[in-house]
Amino acid sequence: MNFTRDRLQNNQTGVFTIFGDAGTGKSVILSHLFAKIQLLARTDNTSALYRTQNYFLVNHPEVLKVYKAIAGSNTILLKKDYQRPTTFINQLDKHNQAADIVLIDEAHLLLSKSDHYNNFYFHNQLQEIIKRSKVVILVFDQTQVLRMKSYWTNERLNALLTPYPHENYVLKKQFRMSAGPELLDWINQLTLRRTVTELTPEMLNNYDFRIYDDAEEMRKAIVMRNQQVGLSRILSTSGYPSTLDGGKHYICEGKFKMPWDQYNYTETPWAEIPATIDEVGSIYTCQGFDLNYAGIIIGPPIYLRDAKHGRLDVDLTKHTDVEAFKKRDDLTDPAMIESVEKKMIMNSLNVLLKRGVYGTYLYVHDPQLRRLLLKQFEKITQK
Repeated sequence: MNFTRDRLQNNQTGVFTIFGDAGTGKSVILSHLFAKIQLLARTDNTSALYRTQNYFLVNHPEVLKVYKAIAGSNTILLKKDYQRPTTFINQLDKHNQAADIVLIDEAHLLLSKSDHYNNFYFHNQLQEIIKRSKVVILVFDQTQVLRMKSYWTNERLNALLTPYPHENYVLKKQFRMSAGPELLDWINQLTLRRTVTELTPEMLNNYDFRIYDDAEEMRKAIVMRNQQVGLSRILSTSGYPSTLDGGKHYICEGKFKMPWDQYNYTETPWAEIPATIDEVGSIYTCQGFDLNYAGIIIGPPIYLRDAKHGRLDVDLTKHTDVEAFKKRDDLTDPAMIESVEKKMIMNSLNVLLKRGVYGTYLYVHDPQLRRLLLKQFEKITQK
């Protein structure tokens, strides 16, 4: 708030970035901050924020539904305050307007190249938002970058922000998952360093973490949890047939057979629709959301390359999300592209593994990796 007031009073463009891992409360902070800003803007004629024109942006249709629902039950917040970035840019240009304060949730999902399919004809959404605003406050996590058209790193973000007065803050405490630091570190080693470290009994303290040899048994357990506490769903990485053609495409693992999530035309987020207990969610329907229990399928692209040292690798030929890896003019080195694509697949697993508040159940397609994890899990649960 101090940063915002200073920028407005000095009529100086500024950017404030909040960094934090999945589940560290970035969206909660941003949501409360926006409510405070709009209260001052619409009711306090003694405030420097009075009558400022402010917006909350998120490039995720499912998350946007949540914010609009919150606005519908709040007398200060309006549904029109919450927009997709492209809508915001195009509407301001159409009416020759500018914004005062803009908050951006999930800024790692902003487009960093033109995307004519989504009516974005510039080169970088964040850059265009800053041009049209006085103060920009955003939350960012480079380990949640999932698509080439939204390719970001901390270095790329810093290079874009260098011309502007800017400040940063890093959130470190995990609020979503009730798991301890030992299990969170195990997840980070698995997804960010592609290394399976030893499971220990401490990782199961106050958190329901399980490894399954049978995906169907895992499904039954998640259904039971959903009946008990609600908001429990099956999620999966890529590697199974998936095409946006309106038809159902199934994930099959032994006796397990369930369709991918369908496009959600309702105003209710996917995870809150009761019928989606019979679907498999993807990163596109669960990113940014809390689940009480998450059953995760690690699909065919991720496999155990080196059993002795627990090293994982990614087989890009088994990746089935064709929209994720569209070419970019600024990435031409084949080795670099391969490295980025593999990192994005592991990022998607990182996103999935940090959804469950009370528990995470895991099934792995690759037999070698599944055996290794089961051996470790049985070792600590049979004591």
